[in-house]
Amino acid sequence: MTALFRNLPRLLAAMVILLALSSQTTAMHAQDWVRTGSGLSNQRIRIAAADFKPVGNDPQTPEFKTIFDATLFSDLSNAGVFDMVSKSMAPTATPGSPQEISLPQWAADPANASMVALGALSVTNGRLSVSGWVLDAKNAGSPPVLGKQYGDGASQDNARAIAHRFADDIIARLSGMNGIAETKIYFVSARTSTKEIWAMDYDGQNQHIVTKLGSTSLSPRISPDNTRVAFSSIGKEGWAIRMYSLELGRMVAFPGGAAGGSNFSPAWSGDGSKIAFSSSRSGDPEIWVADSTGGNLHKLTSFHGPDVAPTWNPKTNSQIAWVSGRTGLPQIYTMDADGANIQRMTDGGYAISPSWSPSGQFLSFSWNRKYGPGAPGGQDIYVMDIASKRWLQLTHDAGSNDYPSWSPDGRHLIFERAIGGRTEIWTMLADGTEQHQLTHSGKDFMPNWSWK
Repeated sequence: MTALFRNLPRLLAAMVILLALSSQTTAMHAQDWVRTGSGLSNQRIRIAAADFKPVGNDPQTPEFKTIFDATLFSDLSNAGVFDMVSKSMAPTATPGSPQEISLPQWAADPANASMVALGALSVTNGRLSVSGWVLDAKNAGSPPVLGKQYGDGASQDNARAIAHRFADDIIARLSGMNGIAETKIYFVSARTSTKEIWAMDYDGQNQHIVTKLGSTSLSPRISPDNTRVAFSSIGKEGWAIRMYSLELGRMVAFPGGAAGGSNFSPAWSGDGSKIAFSSSRSGDPEIWVADSTGGNLHKLTSFHGPDVAPTWNPKTNSQIAWVSGRTGLPQIYTMDADGANIQRMTDGGYAISPSWSPSGQFLSFSWNRKYGPGAPGGQDIYVMDIASKRWLQLTHDAGSNDYPSWSPDGRHLIFERAIGGRTEIWTMLADGTEQHQLTHSGKDFMPNWSWK
């Protein structure tokens, strides 16, 4: 996104004037605090994840149990709703069922747990079986809060997958919200000789290549039903919107994405029926919308200056946010899905890469509020409350940050961070805390979080 705008020379002439204007308007509207509305400020539940009890003599059991225990603890820690009991503070016992646990031990210091997750894991005839419970440690006389049984083929991947499912069940039961442990991240990686679309689990595990086009592919966007990935890619017809079917394991047609000009940055509507993207087929880059099959193509914007990077309001499908250079430096705007009711959201600087929150209440984007000669600033991730235009800066003094994308629970963001010529994928809570690096190749960027 930054490179695209920086390659548009007509913006340079207006830069000095606009910098002066932006310094004034920023002072008028800048806010340093906004509620994210993601429930992150609620009091966290103190929970202990006991190591699961191995059952049986299959030699694979210890390996799968280690993977399961580590994955479950990590998932609960990453959820943003729990105060985790450190393993060093927990009793050393490994209860395999509610009948085998002494809850007063877990409720007492130093663990002081309110809830305890426990259970047993076994491998029999190539099948992995897990029994899991959650108990209220402060109320020993009450029945289990949660009890579940899981089974699948015996493998490392399935040990990790079952831990993700148990973690999501715990999160749903104790927080009332869906978990993200089974979600995926799609991103661009140049770790091979070309830029291809890759995927990984939400926690950075299971990284694997999706496309093998031998070209340059950018801006992956997973469909709401998790069956297709839309992205922009350069080929014989120039930059086109292309489509990969995860069900078929191959490219599928998207005819509206290659009808002339350069076509970039696809975005799915929340119901999966439409795709918005930027196309220069009529001259300037404008925002266009097509059906998910590539038909019924029509243009939404018609202004001098580039219009790129659309993102739908996934809650209503009735609004689109995007980046426009119509007044000079790129700013974030919103409009109705028919192109009416245009509203400017940012008030200066260099604002790009908007992502609309699942609740429809917030926009996240990359913003250099002090862009320009003599006013060096950082490219950081911000969240803005759309109704009030109050914003919160999430990243500070740590490289150049871009391409935020919301988790389906609205409590997390994924983004890219470039430091010293290396670009990696990071994740954080939606209030900017608990930042974690997920990739380490130095060549990973443009992440997109799956819808479920």
